[in-house]
Amino acid sequence: MIRNVDIDRISDGRRYRSGDLAKLGCDDCRDCFACCMDMGESIVLDPYDVYMMTGELNKPFVELLGKEVELGTCDGVVLPHIKMGGIINKCGFLNDEGRCGIYHGRPGICRLFPLGRIYENGGFSYYLQVEECLKKNRTKVKIERWLGIPDLKKYEEYVLSWHDFIKRFGAELSEMEDMEEMREVSMMLIHFFFLTPYDPERDFYSQFYERLNKVSFAE
Repeated sequence: MIRNVDIDRISDGRRYRSGDLAKLGCDDCRDCFACCMDMGESIVLDPYDVYMMTGELNKPFVELLGKEVELGTCDGVVLPHIKMGGIINKCGFLNDEGRCGIYHGRPGICRLFPLGRIYENGGFSYYLQVEECLKKNRTKVKIERWLGIPDLKKYEEYVLSWHDFIKRFGAELSEMEDMEEMREVSMMLIHFFFLTPYDPERDFYSQFYERLNKVSFAE
């Protein structure tokens, strides 16, 4: 999601890599779930998120749509995001104890928080949002440990590939004048990358790149 903000104003001014330490430790979010509420449509999901989430829940993605997940437009592209609801407008995966019900399969944006990503110079780095987390006196944690993602190098390469693809896909959509064609192409992306199940017995990344390599753009 593109944010039109001054990164240096909302962060500590640093750019981090996964091997760096940052003030992220928050006492295991004890007695706090503020970041699981009132997030609007900002918890946008990518294919790896869906792969992890459906594996954790042992449910196909189609069963989550309209319940815990819904579709919305992000940077001109239709993509799934976590749905907020209920009296306190909370994530549908937040349990009665105020804990994440899909913690091991939680989305990448949730794993990042309060970090963000900034894409520049053909890659990306992390930045620390200084006002987002309500926990005070946070302790330093290595970012790769905070993310808790196996084979982080592969994951970061995938994140960049997906970011670049969505950016180009959005540019292609913006050139279309027929709204019905835009809708059809957008839903093709949803079916191709999200609704079509990934084989849990195979490496996710190889399956993703197989799909990505089948997509062509007009030159």
